[in-house]
Amino acid sequence: MPKTTKLRGNPWAVLVTLSLGFFMTLLDMTIVNIALPGVMSDLHTGLDQVMWTVSGYTLVLAALLVTAARLGDMRGRRTLFALGVAVFTAASAVCGLAGGIGVLVGARLVQGLGATLLTPQTMALIMAVFPAGRRGTALGIWGSVAGVATLSGPTLGGLLVSTVGWRWVFFVNIPIGLLVLALTFLLVPDPRTGRAHRLDLPGVLLSTAALACVAFALMEGDRYSWNAGILALAATGLVLAALFLRQQSRRQESEPLIPFRLFADRGFTVMTVLIGAIGAALIAAVLPLGLYFQQELGFSAVRAGLALAPSPLVSLVVSPLAGRLSDRIGGRRVLSAGLLSFCAGLAAVILLARDSASAPDFTVPLMFMGLGTGCLIAPLSTEAMRHVPAPLAGAASGVNNTVRQLGSVLGSAAATALMAAGATPLAGFRLAMALAVVLLVLAGAALIATRTGTPAAAAV
Repeated sequence: MPKTTKLRGNPWAVLVTLSLGFFMTLLDMTIVNIALPGVMSDLHTGLDQVMWTVSGYTLVLAALLVTAARLGDMRGRRTLFALGVAVFTAASAVCGLAGGIGVLVGARLVQGLGATLLTPQTMALIMAVFPAGRRGTALGIWGSVAGVATLSGPTLGGLLVSTVGWRWVFFVNIPIGLLVLALTFLLVPDPRTGRAHRLDLPGVLLSTAALACVAFALMEGDRYSWNAGILALAATGLVLAALFLRQQSRRQESEPLIPFRLFADRGFTVMTVLIGAIGAALIAAVLPLGLYFQQELGFSAVRAGLALAPSPLVSLVVSPLAGRLSDRIGGRRVLSAGLLSFCAGLAAVILLARDSASAPDFTVPLMFMGLGTGCLIAPLSTEAMRHVPAPLAGAASGVNNTVRQLGSVLGSAAATALMAAGATPLAGFRLAMALAVVLLVLAGAALIATRTGTPAAAAV
């Protein structure tokens, strides 16, 4: 019997396949940042235009994740995952071959669509193939991929840009995407309930419009000095969000996009809020650090990437262990340790940041930050999904990933505004990184003040 036949449906083989696909999508949120100077020079464009290679990708993710999760319930999660990988891989090839900024931005939007289609299916498929007793470890490993991908983007991007050029930031996705696509059809089962589902089209339109308006306002607010148009767009998004929630409350008995039963589990609710706060803190820490190393200390892209490497390396080692440890001693204890470690590392970076600093000065603080993220990302996913019934896994994944993306958008917008508000560039970097500390402290306070409660399964 061929080895692939023996491995088909094996939970750990499925987890590796899903994690590879998930890793690509999150890596592309941060790996592109370090390539922007090369893109500007090669395509003869300005910062305003090139920033849409980052903003456009994030905007599509934030606006369509809830809808993509529902489509997975309707059309099959493996089918949507494979379609997402195929779209993402093809768009990556177009990005790498782009001869102008318009083509690059358009391809990035399509790449974001591919990432949107596949991302919520990963968590739902893990819930389907792993027995309840092993989901904690599996979701811990899956969650660790998020932290490692986010933190390793600048390092890998710096290496690629400095050696083979910015286009390989996109070309590197092609062999990975083709491998994931092949493994998907060879190894990943296609679990279905056999029940026909209907798409809540009014809910899709309202949620997409609301999320797009809010995300666009947050991403572009600083660029347009928060003028009346941006504020009106943000207000429109909030009104549409309120209308969406009202519409969903009336559809709770007829397949809503967001089943409110999910929030009967206080643990899911609290962890979802923490996912947003910590997602914002991660971006608010990583974005200023990369710019500080290049603009203030004069590091090249590859040297800046290597200077940041201690954080993702430590996180990579710690994350799987944190997932298992959260099953043994409780996720809240591991989360508390992670928040403390990340705060300590960030505080040390802020204190050490000066014009004459060198890369070794930050090695130990960055290791503490890596330890913190390793103890945060995996248990967050595990604790959020621990009591979610399998039929609600797709919706839960859509909500979690949407909140994660909105947190990243908010963190990026706030960090950018604070960097511009500083009296000097160094003061601006310190302000932005201080925001990450504040967010982590608030997350710790929320964790202490709340207690996980009734499992959603019991409430249902």
